[in-house]
Amino acid sequence: MRLLHSSVALAFATVAVRACPDGSDDHDHMHTDDHPTRRGYPPRQLTPPARPLEWGDVNIIHTTDSHGWLLGHRKTSFPEPNYSGDFGDFASFVAHMKQIALEKDVDLLLVDSGDLHDGTGLSDGFPPGGLDGHESNKLILDVPYDVMAIGNHELYKYPIALDMHTNFAPKLNGRYLSSNANITVLNEAGEAVSVPVGSRVAKFTTRKGRKVTSLGVLFDFAGNDVNTTVQKVEDMVKEQWFADAIREEPDFFLLAGHMPVRNDHWPTVFDAIRDVHATTPILILGGHTHIRDCVQLDGRSMALESGRYMETVGWLNANFDQHGNAQKNITFTRRYLDPNRVTYEYHTQQRNSSFDTSGGRQITQGLNELAARFNLSSLFGTALQDYTLTQSPYPSNTSAFSLFAGQAMPYSLTRNNSRAGIPNVMITNSGSLRFDVYEGQFTRDDQLIACPFTNAFVYIPNVPLAVAAQVLPALNKEGAHERRALEERERELYARGEVEMRYLRWLEDMDRKNDGPARRGTGNATLGYVTHDDCPGVGDDILHAPLPFFAPPDFIGSDPPTLPDDTLVDLVFTEFITTQMLETINGLQSDRAYVDADVLPYSDVLSNAMLGPYAEKYWN
Repeated sequence: MRLLHSSVALAFATVAVRACPDGSDDHDHMHTDDHPTRRGYPPRQLTPPARPLEWGDVNIIHTTDSHGWLLGHRKTSFPEPNYSGDFGDFASFVAHMKQIALEKDVDLLLVDSGDLHDGTGLSDGFPPGGLDGHESNKLILDVPYDVMAIGNHELYKYPIALDMHTNFAPKLNGRYLSSNANITVLNEAGEAVSVPVGSRVAKFTTRKGRKVTSLGVLFDFAGNDVNTTVQKVEDMVKEQWFADAIREEPDFFLLAGHMPVRNDHWPTVFDAIRDVHATTPILILGGHTHIRDCVQLDGRSMALESGRYMETVGWLNANFDQHGNAQKNITFTRRYLDPNRVTYEYHTQQRNSSFDTSGGRQITQGLNELAARFNLSSLFGTALQDYTLTQSPYPSNTSAFSLFAGQAMPYSLTRNNSRAGIPNVMITNSGSLRFDVYEGQFTRDDQLIACPFTNAFVYIPNVPLAVAAQVLPALNKEGAHERRALEERERELYARGEVEMRYLRWLEDMDRKNDGPARRGTGNATLGYVTHDDCPGVGDDILHAPLPFFAPPDFIGSDPPTLPDDTLVDLVFTEFITTQMLETINGLQSDRAYVDADVLPYSDVLSNAMLGPYAEKYWN
C-alpha cells in the first residue's frame, strides 16, 4: 500500500494545469499546405455533398478516436484534402448546426466516444515536463460537447488518466463518462480509493424536454496502467449501480462508449437494458476500431461508429414515436461526413466569407499558437513523393514501410553509433508506423504523425548472417499453425488496445467489394472511404473511389548485407518485439539458446525520432 500511495502522490505532483500563452491573432485566412497555419479553404478542389442531411426529432453529431488531429489533414495528395477542416472549422460547423436545430425546433446533441491522446504533435509534441494531450484537450473543451466517453488511450499512463480525472472531467459537469473505468487516487484522509475517472452515468433533459440516460462504456481493455482499473462489460451490467441507473425509463438511452459497434460487447449492454425496457429507444455511439460502421440491434435502436483522426464526422437522427406507437420501428438515418469546409458550408448553407464564427476562429488561433509553442513546423526536409502504408506494396519505392525500415532505420540508428561499422540486420513491427508520409515539407509534426511511438532499439551481437537473414521471413510466415497462433496473438493485442488488424481488413474489403481498380480507373471520383454497413440507405456523404490496398506484413526490415553466411552481424530490433525475436531465433538454430541477457541497448534514437534525421540528410 505504501508503494501505491507514493505512486499516486507522485502523479498528483506531476499533473498541473498550465495557462495558455499570449499570442497574436493569426486567423487572416492565409494558408500553406504543409505548415500548421490557418487555411481559408481546402488545398484542393473538393466535391460537395449531393444531398442535405436528414433531420429528425433527435439528431447527433458524433466524433471519435480524434487522437490529436485537431489541425486538420494538411497535405495535398488525396484522400488528405477530404479531411482538411481543422477543429476551429468543426466548432463553427457545430455552432451553425445548433442554430439550424433551433430553427427546426428539434434536439441536437454533440457526442464523442474517446481516444483524444496519441497521434499528432499537438497532443504528443509537448516539451519536457509536459503531459500528452493536456494542452490540446483545453481546445477540445471549447466545443460544447453534451456527452464524452473515455477511451483506452486515456488509460495507458496513469498521469494522463489523472489529468483527465482532475482537469478534464470536471469541465464536463458530470457528462464525461467512464462507466467501467476507475482510477485510484488519494481521498481527503490520504487513503487510496478507486473512483470513476469521470462519471458512471449521466441523466439530463434535452432542450425539447426529452429525458436521457447516458452511459460511457469501454471495451474489455487489458492494457491500462497500474492504479487504473477496467471492469469487464459483462460484470459491469451486473452491478447494483447499473440496475439503479437504468431502472427509471427515459425517453431514450444514449450509450456513448469506446467500443466498436460490432464484434464486441454492445449487445451485452443492450440486452441488459432491453430486459428492463423492451421498447425504449437506444442510441449507441461507438468507436475504437477506426472504421465507419453502423448496425441496428433491433428496430428501435441504432449503433454508429465514426472513423478516426477527424477523417469522419458522424451524423445520426431519429424520428421518435407519436402517441401510442411505442411498438413500431423508429425511423433512423445516418451519414458519414468528410470533415472539410466544403462539407461544413454545404450543410450549414454558409459561404466561405460567412462560415467562421468567433469561437471557431479562437480555437484555430489557439491551435496555431500551440503548434508554435511545440515547434511543430520545424523543417527536416522535403519529400519528393508520397510514401503510403497500404496504398503501395511492400517492399517498393513508394512504401512507407520500405522508407522506414529499409532507409531511415539503417541511417538513423547507426549515426554516431560505435557499432556503425559492424554489419547488421534490422527488424521492427509494421505497427511502428501509424500514418503515411506525403509529398511536401516534412516537419516535426509530420514525424510524430507518422510514428508517435517511443520504442527503443536493442540488438543481439554476433549472430551468424545465415541465421539473422532468416528471422524476418520466419516472423512473417503464415502456415496453418502460424495462423492459429496469429489469431490468438490478435486477440491478445486487441485486449491491449491494438486495432490495426481490424482497420486493415476493413480497407481490404472496401477495395475488393467496390472493384477498386475499375472505379479508380474511371477518374470520376476522388480517393476516399467507400462504406458498406448494415444500416439502410447510403451512409457516405460524398461518393469516392476506394483507396488501393496492399496488405502489409506484420514485420518489416532492412536488406541483409551481401556477405558470407558465416559473417557475424548485429541483429537489431525494436524492444517491443523482444519476446517474439528470442522465440524466433531460437527456433531457427540450435547452437545457442538466446535469452533476455543477450539483448543489449543499441541506440538512443527512439522510433518516433527515426525519420527526421534521415530527412535532414537526404531530403534537402
